[in-house]
Amino acid sequence: MDVNTASVALLARISGLNTTLAQNIVAHRDENGAFKTRAALKKVSRLGEKTFEQAAGFLRVMTGDNPLDSSAVHPEAYPLVQRIAAETDRDIRSLIGDASFLKRLDPKKFTDETFGLPTVTDILQELEKPGRDPRPEFKTAAFQDGVEDLKDLQPGMILEGVVTNVTNFGAFVDIGVHQDGLVHISALSEKFIKDPREAVKAGDVVKVKVMEVDIPRKRVGLSMRMSDTPGEKIDGARGARPGS
Repeated sequence: MDVNTASVALLARISGLNTTLAQNIVAHRDENGAFKTRAALKKVSRLGEKTFEQAAGFLRVMTGDNPLDSSAVHPEAYPLVQRIAAETDRDIRSLIGDASFLKRLDPKKFTDETFGLPTVTDILQELEKPGRDPRPEFKTAAFQDGVEDLKDLQPGMILEGVVTNVTNFGAFVDIGVHQDGLVHISALSEKFIKDPREAVKAGDVVKVKVMEVDIPRKRVGLSMRMSDTPGEKIDGARGARPGS
């Protein structure tokens, strides 16, 4: 979605945003002119780092200073793309959209402690089609009848949803309430994983359990581990429960 042309109504549907933040984005745009970078969104009133992480992958700056800002690549992966460009002696702008060249690259050559093979593979695929909608027509999930708004959610509910975005810290899932829920990396799998993309990818239809609902902040915490109990603390060791 082009952040410089999108309406308040459209922006409000983006993961991490709500009507107030959408209005603030449009107001900032009207007062200061078009956004030149994705990073400039951080200057919008009440749009913090966490919200930026959630929303940035869906918002594009089509004619900005950084060519990656018009692509499907999330800002957290920009260092990876910069390294790929440097190691292949290519300009980033010419790299984006060159599918034939990108398909010839070996993802294993660009992995490191930060970016594992699933992430590198995903980024190379995103670079192939920079103009695609970051929220394409996904497979259809069977949304539960009567669950249409945040207020309809209750901790412990088991719902079907569709993965809309995968980041380094987890996956966002559309469960039919106009606000994507977050499955933290520690709740994506019963086994230990280093990268969320080992467990899911955008478009996957998944079963999730509602762990937490924060209506004022419009945030929903989800788990793909059906044995998890709402209110239970999950160890920070990405996938391990206390005492496991």
